Amino acid sequence: MKRPLARILALSLLFASLPLLAQDVASFEKRITVKKLPNGLTLLVMERPEAPVFSGFTFVDAGSVQDPKNETGLAHMFEHMAFKGTQNIGTTNWPAEKMALKKVERTYQAYLDEREKRVGRDDKKVAALEKAWQDAIKQADQYVIRNQYDTIVESNGGNGMNASTSDDETIYFYSFPVNRLQLWAYLESERFLQPVMREFYKERDVVYEERRMRVDSYPIGRLVEQFLATAFSAHPYHRPGIGWPSDLRRFSASDAERFFHTYYVPANMVVAAVGDINAAQTMPMLEKYFGRIAARPQPAEDPTTEPPQNSERRVVLTETTQPFYVEGYHRPDYRDPDDAVYDAISDILSNGRVSRLYRSLVRDKKIAADAAGFSGFPGSKYPHLFAFYAVPTPGHTPEEVRDAIRAEIERLKTQDVSDEELAMFKTRAKADLIRGLGNNSGLASQLATFQARYGDWRELFRQIDRYDKVTKADIRRVANKTFVAANRTVGIIESTQMAGGPPQKPEEK
Repeated sequence: MKRPLARILALSLLFASLPLLAQDVASFEKRITVKKLPNGLTLLVMERPEAPVFSGFTFVDAGSVQDPKNETGLAHMFEHMAFKGTQNIGTTNWPAEKMALKKVERTYQAYLDEREKRVGRDDKKVAALEKAWQDAIKQADQYVIRNQYDTIVESNGGNGMNASTSDDETIYFYSFPVNRLQLWAYLESERFLQPVMREFYKERDVVYEERRMRVDSYPIGRLVEQFLATAFSAHPYHRPGIGWPSDLRRFSASDAERFFHTYYVPANMVVAAVGDINAAQTMPMLEKYFGRIAARPQPAEDPTTEPPQNSERRVVLTETTQPFYVEGYHRPDYRDPDDAVYDAISDILSNGRVSRLYRSLVRDKKIAADAAGFSGFPGSKYPHLFAFYAVPTPGHTPEEVRDAIRAEIERLKTQDVSDEELAMFKTRAKADLIRGLGNNSGLASQLATFQARYGDWRELFRQIDRYDKVTKADIRRVANKTFVAANRTVGIIESTQMAGGPPQKPEEK
């Protein structure tokens, strides 16, 4: 038996034997209850009585794209604040802390106004105002019970508590023993009912350091930041999610609170609970707690539309480091009828050691340590990029991997993929879906995300039908439509000292 066919068989057996059993929508419908509350928040409960535990997942339809002008990084900053407690958690004396935090904001604004003066700034006054602000912070800090929110979760058996901010959304998740369901409902609703911006400026310094490590001191981070700023000239995807340095030194706790009240509205939120829970008992409890959050107007979706690109764009960094290559092509958002075709292209090019890019660049030519092509860069909610990247091996250049990547792109445009490749994609897609639904946290994440993005969790399963309809002709058509020079942005790190080779002279442009 040929090896690809053996892989197909193995994946088919995996698909048939995985323990979820409920592959069809109808069997899931028997265990899933969805309810939209009067305040606009959507609740989703799935009964999965396999162990006395459950996972909670909160999806907020607001990410870095929603950062206000001159306040990049604010969505990510509020994510940090959501762990700092509430008026009831994290404080020894809320009324006194509330007054102290107001003073922090007043003194910060006075300091900022003087510091940002373009004409007539008094440096001595700046120093005095900064001291007054720091003194106010020390006064507010005396009321803080640090990490109390985390401590409550961990001391009650919670695990996996984390959050993430992307360009498109912010998510919060953790798991609990089932006998702590009511505690989770209280804690999760409480932090979105009345969050407190305590320790804001200390946390802002943490985020600034995070930026320094992930971007400023990391060549690939710097390249990606400049690459996206070049590929997107109008849409907010051109801004860094971590924030520009000047914005991270300027925005305030008051700004974060305004962001929260604008975007963390119930109509922008889906909350899912999956595990050994009974919907008839759980839903009223969740309604009680999450129904406390006041309804507020849902913000308009109005980011600037990226105009069509009509010429190749290019970013080159010269660094004493490992070379790197990336190129991206604009494509429509996740709702596009060809979205499944883009997934097929990504899978055939990049999924595992049988993928075309791995076999060509890594295994056969040995010019790259890693290579892939993928959608969803930097997000997928809005029109975005299908990107290709490769990491050249010692002694090889970005130009070599560029040519090899484009040769594989040209194959997609001029030759049909094989029957085996297309079948493997469809089988892997099914197996990946099953794996993603193999535990409470995976289920909660997938169901909440599809409920938020499509208004119906069932789209998760209809996705498989869309994959089954992808044809070889679709792949050639989409490749020829998308992967054209005028639609391309290129990013390169050229190494001034190639590992394992002599110093390289940067290519003249």
